[in-house]
Amino acid sequence: MKILCYSAFLLLSVPVLAQSAIDSSLLMETIRTLSDNKFEGRKTGTRGNRMAQFYIRDAFKKVGVVPYNGTYEYPFYFEAGGKRIMGTNLYGYIQGKSDQAIVITAHYDHLGVGKPPAPATDSIYNGADDNASGVSAMLAIAQYFHQHPPQHTLIFAALDAEEMGLEGAKAFLQHPPVPVAQMKLNINMDMVSRNDNQELYVCGTHQFPELKEVITAVAPQSKIKLVTGHDKKEDGANDWTSQSDHFEFFKLHIPFLYFGVEDHPDYHKVSDEFSRIHPAFFYQATTTIRMVISAADKAMMAGKFRSLKVMEGNK
Repeated sequence: MKILCYSAFLLLSVPVLAQSAIDSSLLMETIRTLSDNKFEGRKTGTRGNRMAQFYIRDAFKKVGVVPYNGTYEYPFYFEAGGKRIMGTNLYGYIQGKSDQAIVITAHYDHLGVGKPPAPATDSIYNGADDNASGVSAMLAIAQYFHQHPPQHTLIFAALDAEEMGLEGAKAFLQHPPVPVAQMKLNINMDMVSRNDNQELYVCGTHQFPELKEVITAVAPQSKIKLVTGHDKKEDGANDWTSQSDHFEFFKLHIPFLYFGVEDHPDYHKVSDEFSRIHPAFFYQATTTIRMVISAADKAMMAGKFRSLKVMEGNK
């Protein structure tokens, strides 16, 4: 692999950091709202999920994401448990100088309402970290790029039914808003709002080693620990390659970077609530992801990574 000079990448990234910051008020307002009890855990096909759709649709409009064909909403159908279920993806774009696209994804669905384990009385799986956090980060990042136009066109997609088998990602790629060949990179965010060790993991550099150069350049500028990993077959259950929506992009050999934290005690429990997130970490995680997108956008426009291919043995 041809290694780029570290200082050259640093020069690409430093001006990015100097630009105006992520809107922390938008970030916190969004995660607080989407994880509120009134959204009833946002399970696909439920009233609470539909309410989340309305909220995200309005938020896209406010932050400057442009709809395709006059709408943000794209319903799809799938079978689960012997039932036909309707999900809805929401997406739009911010135009860049190039029609080649970076697709930024986060799923907004969660587990809904269930029977609480004794002695708990709370029955709502609010899903603050999983994955109101990813959607909130995506909207704040979209607002940033509306104010600071990118080189590549950025597609922002809030995907449904991730918890039911990555169904939203499958539907998105079966009927994409642009040809799949134009999708040069997927940035996926799933659980990015809390970590006791101040660690944010990025998965995907094992499959696409050249992308590690972007992470290496951004990591020293981040105020949290940006760590590569969880993307090797030998990691077993800790290999995150197939565990969120980026997997559907990977199956089509679209390069991806997946940002997330390691599981915490509230993962997939009713206790995954807004009160448990780490606001300072969440803000810095979102800022770090934004810096990675900016650095990748500039590097790719400068001609880097034109021949990105999945490593043999990882297909």
